[in-house]
Amino acid sequence: MKPITIPLHFLIPTAVSLAGLIFMLLKRNTLKKKDNALYKSVLIFLSAYALVVGNALGHDLYYQWDLNRYDLDRNGFFSQAETIPVQLLAMERLMNDTGRSSSYISAFIASSILSVCVYIVLRISNALLATEDNEDKNHINNVHT
Repeated sequence: MKPITIPLHFLIPTAVSLAGLIFMLLKRNTLKKKDNALYKSVLIFLSAYALVVGNALGHDLYYQWDLNRYDLDRNGFFSQAETIPVQLLAMERLMNDTGRSSSYISAFIASSILSVCVYIVLRISNALLATEDNEDKNHINNVHT
Protein backbone atom coordinates (compact mmCIF):
# COMPACT_ATOMS: atom_id res chain seq x y z
CA MET A 1 0.00 0.00 0.00
CA LYS A 2 1.44 3.33 -1.06
CA PRO A 3 0.82 6.26 1.23
CA ILE A 4 -1.62 8.79 -0.12
CA THR A 5 0.28 11.76 -1.52
CA ILE A 6 -1.14 15.23 -1.91
CA PRO A 7 -0.39 16.51 -5.42
CA LEU A 8 1.21 19.93 -5.04
CA HIS A 9 0.13 21.05 -8.51
CA PHE A 10 -3.43 20.95 -7.14
CA LEU A 11 -2.82 21.96 -3.55
CA ILE A 12 -0.84 25.16 -4.17
CA PRO A 13 -3.28 26.75 -6.68
CA THR A 14 -6.25 25.80 -4.52
CA ALA A 15 -4.63 27.26 -1.40
CA VAL A 16 -3.63 30.47 -3.20
CA SER A 17 -7.13 30.88 -4.64
CA LEU A 18 -8.77 30.32 -1.27
CA ALA A 19 -6.35 32.75 0.41
CA GLY A 20 -7.15 35.33 -2.27
CA LEU A 21 -10.88 34.79 -1.72
CA ILE A 22 -10.52 35.22 2.03
CA PHE A 23 -8.45 38.38 1.55
CA MET A 24 -10.99 39.82 -0.88
CA LEU A 25 -13.90 39.05 1.40
CA LEU A 26 -12.14 40.61 4.38
CA LYS A 27 -11.27 43.77 2.39
CA ARG A 28 -14.48 43.88 0.35
CA ASN A 29 -15.59 47.37 1.41
CA THR A 30 -12.29 48.94 0.39
CA LEU A 31 -11.99 46.97 -2.84
CA LYS A 32 -15.60 47.53 -3.92
CA LYS A 33 -15.22 51.30 -3.60
CA LYS A 34 -12.27 51.33 -6.00
CA ASP A 35 -13.84 49.29 -8.81
CA ASN A 36 -16.91 47.17 -8.18
CA ALA A 37 -16.82 45.45 -11.60
CA LEU A 38 -13.18 44.45 -11.14
CA TYR A 39 -13.89 43.22 -7.62
CA LYS A 40 -16.74 41.00 -8.80
CA SER A 41 -14.84 39.61 -11.78
CA VAL A 42 -11.76 38.75 -9.69
CA LEU A 43 -14.04 37.16 -7.10
CA ILE A 44 -15.62 35.02 -9.82
CA PHE A 45 -12.20 34.08 -11.21
CA LEU A 46 -10.87 32.95 -7.82
CA SER A 47 -14.07 31.09 -6.97
CA ALA A 48 -14.24 29.22 -10.27
CA TYR A 49 -10.53 28.40 -10.22
CA ALA A 50 -10.60 27.15 -6.63
CA LEU A 51 -13.71 25.09 -7.36
CA VAL A 52 -12.26 23.32 -10.41
CA VAL A 53 -8.75 22.71 -9.06
CA GLY A 54 -10.04 21.80 -5.59
CA ASN A 55 -12.42 19.32 -7.19
CA ALA A 56 -9.51 17.74 -9.08
CA LEU A 57 -7.56 17.56 -5.80
CA GLY A 58 -10.44 15.81 -4.07
CA HIS A 59 -10.88 13.32 -6.89
CA ASP A 60 -7.17 12.52 -6.96
CA LEU A 61 -7.07 11.88 -3.22
CA TYR A 62 -10.21 9.75 -3.40
CA TYR A 63 -8.84 7.65 -6.27
CA GLN A 64 -5.61 7.02 -4.35
CA TRP A 65 -7.56 5.95 -1.28
CA ASP A 66 -9.88 3.78 -3.37
CA LEU A 67 -6.97 1.96 -5.01
CA ASN A 68 -5.22 1.42 -1.67
CA ARG A 69 -8.29 -0.40 -0.35
CA TYR A 70 -7.54 -3.32 -2.65
CA ASP A 71 -3.95 -3.85 -1.46
CA LEU A 72 -4.93 -6.47 1.09
CA ASP A 73 -1.45 -7.40 2.31
CA ARG A 74 -0.34 -3.72 2.42
CA ASN A 75 2.93 -4.33 0.57
CA GLY A 76 2.41 -1.75 -2.18
CA PHE A 77 2.01 -4.35 -4.91
CA PHE A 78 -1.05 -6.15 -6.24
CA SER A 79 -0.71 -9.92 -6.28
CA GLN A 80 -2.78 -12.15 -8.52
CA ALA A 81 -5.26 -12.74 -5.71
CA GLU A 82 -5.73 -8.98 -5.19
CA THR A 83 -6.28 -8.26 -8.87
CA ILE A 84 -10.02 -8.21 -9.44
CA PRO A 85 -12.11 -6.21 -11.92
CA VAL A 86 -13.00 -3.56 -9.35
CA GLN A 87 -9.32 -3.10 -8.43
CA LEU A 88 -8.43 -2.77 -12.12
CA LEU A 89 -11.13 -0.14 -12.50
CA ALA A 90 -9.79 1.77 -9.49
CA MET A 91 -6.26 1.62 -10.92
CA GLU A 92 -7.50 2.79 -14.30
CA ARG A 93 -9.27 5.77 -12.70
CA LEU A 94 -6.11 6.79 -10.90
CA MET A 95 -3.78 6.31 -13.85
CA ASN A 96 -5.95 7.87 -16.59
CA ASP A 97 -5.78 11.39 -15.28
CA THR A 98 -4.67 13.48 -18.24
CA GLY A 99 -7.61 15.86 -17.96
CA ARG A 100 -7.44 15.97 -14.20
CA SER A 101 -3.70 16.55 -14.03
CA SER A 102 -3.87 19.49 -16.42
CA SER A 103 -6.97 20.98 -14.84
CA TYR A 104 -5.00 23.72 -13.11
CA ILE A 105 -4.06 25.05 -16.57
CA SER A 106 -7.44 24.63 -18.23
CA ALA A 107 -9.20 26.03 -15.16
CA PHE A 108 -7.00 29.12 -15.32
CA ILE A 109 -7.94 29.68 -18.95
CA ALA A 110 -11.65 29.04 -18.45
CA SER A 111 -11.83 31.14 -15.28
CA SER A 112 -10.01 33.98 -17.01
CA ILE A 113 -12.42 33.95 -19.94
CA LEU A 114 -15.40 33.85 -17.59
CA SER A 115 -14.14 36.70 -15.42
CA VAL A 116 -13.25 38.90 -18.42
CA CYS A 117 -16.75 38.37 -19.84
CA VAL A 118 -18.30 39.26 -16.49
CA TYR A 119 -16.09 42.36 -16.25
CA ILE A 120 -17.10 43.54 -19.72
CA VAL A 121 -20.81 42.97 -19.05
CA LEU A 122 -20.61 44.80 -15.72
CA ARG A 123 -18.74 47.72 -17.31
CA ILE A 124 -21.31 48.01 -20.10
CA SER A 125 -24.24 47.78 -17.68
CA ASN A 126 -22.66 50.39 -15.39
CA ALA A 127 -22.15 52.72 -18.36
CA LEU A 128 -25.75 52.25 -19.50
CA LEU A 129 -27.08 52.86 -16.00
CA ALA A 130 -24.96 55.99 -15.68
CA THR A 131 -26.30 57.27 -19.03
CA GLU A 132 -29.89 56.63 -17.95
CA ASP A 133 -29.28 58.41 -14.64
CA ASN A 134 -27.87 61.45 -16.46
CA GLU A 135 -30.86 61.51 -18.84
CA ASP A 136 -33.27 61.30 -15.91
CA LYS A 137 -31.49 64.16 -14.11
CA ASN A 138 -31.53 66.29 -17.27
CA HIS A 139 -35.22 65.56 -17.77
CA ILE A 140 -36.02 66.53 -14.16
CA ASN A 141 -33.99 69.74 -14.48
CA ASN A 142 -35.79 70.66 -17.73
CA VAL A 143 -39.21 70.06 -16.16
CA HIS A 144 -38.43 72.28 -13.14
CA THR A 145 -37.09 75.20 -15.18
